[in-house]
Amino acid sequence: MKRIVVFGSTGSIGQQTMEVLKSLSGQFQVVGISGYQREEVLFRQIEVFRPQFAVTGSQESQKNLKEHLRSKKINCKILWGEAGLLTLTRQKIDLALMAIVGIKALVPVYQLLKRGITVALANKEALVVAGELLTKLPGKIIPVDSEHSAIFQCLAGSPNRPKKIILTASGGPFYRRKKLDNVTAAMTLKHPVWQMGKKITVDSATLINKGLEVIEAHYLFRLPVEDISVLIHPQSIVHSLVEFTDNSILAQLAYPDMRLPIQYALTWPRRLPALVPALNLATIRKLEFFLPDEKKFPGLPLAMNAGRIGRSMPVVFNAANDEAVKKFLEGKIKFTEIVPLIEKTMNAHQVVKINNLDDIYQIDRWARNKVTRYD
Repeated sequence: MKRIVVFGSTGSIGQQTMEVLKSLSGQFQVVGISGYQREEVLFRQIEVFRPQFAVTGSQESQKNLKEHLRSKKINCKILWGEAGLLTLTRQKIDLALMAIVGIKALVPVYQLLKRGITVALANKEALVVAGELLTKLPGKIIPVDSEHSAIFQCLAGSPNRPKKIILTASGGPFYRRKKLDNVTAAMTLKHPVWQMGKKITVDSATLINKGLEVIEAHYLFRLPVEDISVLIHPQSIVHSLVEFTDNSILAQLAYPDMRLPIQYALTWPRRLPALVPALNLATIRKLEFFLPDEKKFPGLPLAMNAGRIGRSMPVVFNAANDEAVKKFLEGKIKFTEIVPLIEKTMNAHQVVKINNLDDIYQIDRWARNKVTRYD
């Protein structure tokens, strides 16, 4: 039985992870969970999985959970904040699934990999901003993102470096829309395929999400950004493709359901029966692929350029995008102003080498402050 900790268990990916773990009863022992949001969800998860530790986001929430558990006579140590997360990283475990969103995941991921723990990584930002540092640590990263999981699966057993990686994208809600000037936050948050958090849904609409995934793939699979491309695939059945030196291409196909890549990351290298239905290609009938419109969605080439530049530029790109998306969701800027704001911040940055996590946090703060000061 594998011992596991789930970081971010109350978010979208986290809740699906707990659903998968429940279906794999007897395969895993849940040692610890963390959730800064949805206190009631965290409480239910403690009731079901009986972890030794649970981490919440505030002292008030810690107090509430302790009272709830005392009334139910459930024994679980309740911690809170960053200190609590670091306590989880020090437990005797075989695997950690990281579903915390944003740069907050960076220190726990670093500590886990430094200890040689395998990390099933559902967080984009950690690799984007610290890929050079994280991939040098002894622990193994197994990707949870559907696209990177697809590549990971296609490369399984291949001794050869791929010639090219092709990431697929649904295109988001506006790919067929001609004008984007009057797009609202409410319109942006209606994704045609995936149910996700607000920030990542906006990133999907700008195609910046796919640009971040290119940077991730660059670090995960040791391939130059120039050898990683993107195709729009509205059906979201082909999750990514790998081209080899003999010009053959392997692809991974499945219905768009995050429970499948989550389970693969948890059970790798084994495959077990899953909650996802079997794919029926006869009912799908057609699979379409298009080149992305980079003039209409300039965030994609801008992200890829940040990846090519490397060093500190991906940190600036990620932080500037975070703050620009916040401004858009707050109604302070238009949808079409997100990318120019990121580019303006990148142009103001003097690229430097990243030597440690402190460098990343310093540059991240600089970029965020820069964006918030723009009118």
